[in-house]
Formats: sequence, C-alpha cells, structure tokens
Amino acid sequence: MKIVVFGPERRVGALAGEQVIDLNRADSQLPASLEAFIQGGREVLDRAQRFVEQDAASPAAQKASEVQMHAPWPLRRIACAGGNYAQHLMGMESGGGVTLEEVRQKAIDRGQWGFWKVPAEVAGPEGDIPMPKRTQYFDYEGEAAIIIGKRGKDIRASEIEDYVWGVTLLNDWSIRDGVFKPFPMSYNQAKNFDGSTSMGPCIVVGELQIQDVPVETRVNGQVRQSYNTSQMIFSFGQILEELSKDFTFVPGDVISGGTNAGTAADKSKKGPDGTKPRDLFLKRGDVVEVSSPAIGMLRNTIV
Repeated sequence: MKIVVFGPERRVGALAGEQVIDLNRADSQLPASLEAFIQGGREVLDRAQRFVEQDAASPAAQKASEVQMHAPWPLRRIACAGGNYAQHLMGMESGGGVTLEEVRQKAIDRGQWGFWKVPAEVAGPEGDIPMPKRTQYFDYEGEAAIIIGKRGKDIRASEIEDYVWGVTLLNDWSIRDGVFKPFPMSYNQAKNFDGSTSMGPCIVVGELQIQDVPVETRVNGQVRQSYNTSQMIFSFGQILEELSKDFTFVPGDVISGGTNAGTAADKSKKGPDGTKPRDLFLKRGDVVEVSSPAIGMLRNTIV
C-alpha cells in the first residue's frame, strides 16, 4: 500500500493507480493525519488495506493529478546516516591508492556516524528548494529512508522488521562550502537550513525489502546516482540498534540510510588552487529527481 499526504488539510490517503483515496472520508474509523495513522499500528493498516482492495472507486477517491501532494513526513525526528556507502566515501576522501574494500573496512573500523535533521517543514514532491544565499557549493543526496512504526529503545538489529512501518525517498540537501567543523559536536548548519530536507512522494508499506531498494538521482534529466540499499555499510538494523541505545524511538521517526556515489561533492576533484569546480553543483533552476520503481519520484526545483 502506498500512503500519501495531500490537500490543504494535509490528510492521509492511499495511492491506488491514478487515484488518491481519502481514507478517513472512506472510513471515519481511520485517522485523518499521518501521525495518528502510523500510531494506529497494524489494526489501522489492515482496515485501510481492506477498504482499498474492496472499494477503490468510492466517492472518497480523487484523481492524483488534481490534488497537491505534500511530504509524507510524520512531523517526527529525522536521523541521517553519514558515510554509509563505500563508493561515496572513496570519492569524498582524497588521496587515492586504496581499494573499495579497504574504504569499506576503514569505515567499519571507525564506526557509525551521522546527524539529526530538525526541520519545521519538509518539502514534498514538486516542492521548491530555496538555495541558501551563503553557498556556492549546493549539493543533493538521494536516499532511501525508513519510517519507524513502533515505540522502543535498546533495539537489536535483528528486530528491525518489527519496527519498520514503511519506506520512502529523501533528499538530504547539503551545503559543501567548508562549513563542516572538526568538533565532536556542532550545530551542523550544513545539513540544517530552511529547505534542507525533501521527502516523498509516498511511503510504501509492507511491499519492500528495506535492504533491497534501488535509488536513482537525476539532475536536469542526467543520471547522477544509481545504487541499491544492499550496498549500505551499516544496515538499517545496525543504525537503529546504535541510535536506540538509551534512546526511545517513537512511531513516525525517520532513519535515512545515507547516499552513494554521484553527488557533486564526491565527483568534483580539487584543482591546483585547492578549490573544486562548481559545474556539477546545483544552481537556481535546476531540477533534481530522486526515484525508485516501487516508490515513485521525488522531484524538486532549486529556486
């Protein structure tokens, strides 16, 4: 089942072919908001699934092309894995002379790292992304992300399937102008600014293997990234286990698995003067599309 958030009231719906079914309008026992829908657990999902299968032509259905789609963000926390694909790491770390397996092993030995995003708003499919005035090196990172559906802490990696509610796409927009600070903790402004996150177009529930999700990113129609979550260094289960140490995850929390090679940063090498060329980095008017066959396309324009 594909779950979307749509319309001026940001109601939860099911995407069935070319139609969006307003689930609460179809069945008043189903929550109208995504947050409450996720919190309802298996019972809510089963009730919604039965309706979608039995009566997709109900008056509660509208043409998807005629409604505004919003980010399927449950207004919860977003954790993003960093340096979680060896090919991306190889491009980001200068020096060369190492194999992909050596890069991967070094990352394993170093251990997990990442960051939290703390947005007040998340852009959805077809949403505009304002380019921060302070950057000349604005980058995209197409990623697959999971939505947590169950409360828990101190979770074992082997329990991940019990906690995954669904899978979506996320673009981790990034400022690359040397603002990463060599401190154990920082405000992480390179990853947190207005428009730093987009998500969508839907959440796929119960239909995907989280470690087998293909992801493709195009900029102005040109393929920049093409990879699969099977290539993650640390799996979603391992990330959840690490982050849930003495920390409670709640329904609606998001974990994004990181990005692979093909970003402007990992494909742009420093010149003799120590600076990187800007031709692969984003400019106003650029259109970035992150897609996966079962999830759809998250398309955003830089403004």
